[in-house]
Amino acid sequence: MQRYIKWLIALAIGFAFWSYWHTPNSGIQNSAHYQVVNGVHQFDGFTITNLAPYEGEFRVLSIENYSLGPESKLSPVDFALGWGKMKDPQVYKQLSIRQSNRWYYWRYENAPPIPVDEISSQSANMHLIPANKDIAKQLAKIDPDNLIYLKGQLVEVKSEDGWMWRSSLSRDDTGNGACELMLVEEVRVLARS
Repeated sequence: MQRYIKWLIALAIGFAFWSYWHTPNSGIQNSAHYQVVNGVHQFDGFTITNLAPYEGEFRVLSIENYSLGPESKLSPVDFALGWGKMKDPQVYKQLSIRQSNRWYYWRYENAPPIPVDEISSQSANMHLIPANKDIAKQLAKIDPDNLIYLKGQLVEVKSEDGWMWRSSLSRDDTGNGACELMLVEEVRVLARS
């Protein structure tokens, strides 16, 4: 049995190296703080499980940094992001946008610039978990109104004491539990404001 397990471990390590060296332009460097096996990451007492790959081009509508609570150990920043029509400054600049307590809020005066359901389905508050220190530094240099590209995983986080934090897997939900929890493995600024 031990021989079989050793072969499986050797195979998994070999596949990991092959995947790393054959991924074009990923820019990802594994962090010494994370141990990854079959889409499960171990970090400082937390277990992070990949739920779905996620990537896209987004407009940064707002940024909020956090330092309190168990969430901040993993996700020190939330980005309110827009895509589709919500990437257009002529649309989102007509909204009042703010973040607080891991929530994203928007409102408008008089009439909405686009239908309300499109505002809700083309924007979201994303809790960002940097995959390593380089990604954390890159995220810290991003400003509101920047156009960015993010790539990574939507995840579920569990702590040893039973605390859990899970990403939404839908772009159409709103309210409690509708935010994306993303392990960011690649970030690029496409255009600065």
